[in-house]
Amino acid sequence: MSNHTLPATRRKLTLVVLGLAALIITMLCAFALPSLHSGPHRVPIGVTGTEEATKALRQNADTDAWDIRVYPTTAALHNAVKDRDIAGGLAVTAHRVDVYTATAGGPSATGALTALGENVAAQQTTRATVHDLVPFTTNDPRGAGMTAALLPMIFGGIFPALILGNVFPGHRGLRTRITGALLFSLVVGAAIAAVLQFATHSVDGRYWLTALGLILGTAALSTTLLGLQALLGMPGFALGGALMMLLGNPLSGLATGPHWLPTGWATLGQLLPPGASGSLLRANAFFDGQGAALPALTLTVWAGIGIALAFLADQRGRRLAPTRPQPAAI
Repeated sequence: MSNHTLPATRRKLTLVVLGLAALIITMLCAFALPSLHSGPHRVPIGVTGTEEATKALRQNADTDAWDIRVYPTTAALHNAVKDRDIAGGLAVTAHRVDVYTATAGGPSATGALTALGENVAAQQTTRATVHDLVPFTTNDPRGAGMTAALLPMIFGGIFPALILGNVFPGHRGLRTRITGALLFSLVVGAAIAAVLQFATHSVDGRYWLTALGLILGTAALSTTLLGLQALLGMPGFALGGALMMLLGNPLSGLATGPHWLPTGWATLGQLLPPGASGSLLRANAFFDGQGAALPALTLTVWAGIGIALAFLADQRGRRLAPTRPQPAAI
C-alpha cells in the first residue's frame, strides 16, 4: 500500500466505523427510549353524563395521559369512537359507568381506558361495564395477524430494491426496476390482504379497500428505497433500509396504537412509511376507511419522493452516458 492511499483508507475506515456506531446508537434509541416512556399520551377520549360527573372527571383525570372531550349524548359518543375522532369514552351516571372502547384502534389505550373507568366507578361505589365498539375479529381477538403484517410490508420494500438492483443493474435498468417494484407491490399488497382476510381471519373489512392500502404502503417503501439506491448507490439503500427498519418499525405503533408512544416519537413514526402503512391498514380493515386520508397522503408523498429520486438518477445517468458516434454520411 502506497503512502498516498494509506490516508484515504484510514478516512474511509473511520467513516465506516462512525457510521456503524451511529446506526447502533440510533437503533438503541428507537427501540429503548419510546418503550421506557410508553403509556397513554394525550389519548383523545370522550365523556358524557351529568354536568357534575363530567366536570369532576375532567378535573381529576391526568391531563398528560388523556385529552377529554365532552359529548351531549351516548349516541354522539358512539359515533365519535366509530369515526376515530376519539379512542373511546365514558358514560357516567349515578348508578353505573359505561366504558366504550375500540380495541382495534389501539389495544393499549383500551386497557388504560378500562382501568380509568373502573377507578371512576369505584369512586362512585358503582360498577363499570365495558363495551367494545370496534373489536378485533373473533378469530384473532388480539390482532396478532395485523401486527405481524408490518415486517412483510417492510421487507416488501427492501427486497425489490435489493434483488431488482442486481438483476437489472445500472442506468439502463432503472426504469425496469421501478416498473418491477410497482408490480411487486401490487402482487404483494393483494396477497398480504388475502392472507389477513381469508387465511388468518385477522381483518374483516372490505378486501379491496384493505388491499389498496397495503399496495400503497408497499409501493411507498419500495420506490423510496429504489430511488435512494439509484441516486446514492448502496449507501443510499443502507440509509433507507435503516430508516424503515430501525426507526419505522419500532415507532409504527401498530401493536399498541400511536397514542401509546411519547408525542414526538409517535409523530415521527406516523410520518414514516411503516407507521403510515399500519395506520392505513387499521383504518381500512376496521373503520371502513375512517381516518385513512392522512396516512394515504403520507404514503403517496413518500412514493412521489422515491420516483423523483429515481428520475434525478435517470437524468444524471443520461448526462454521464457516452454518446454513440453518428454514422458517417455516404
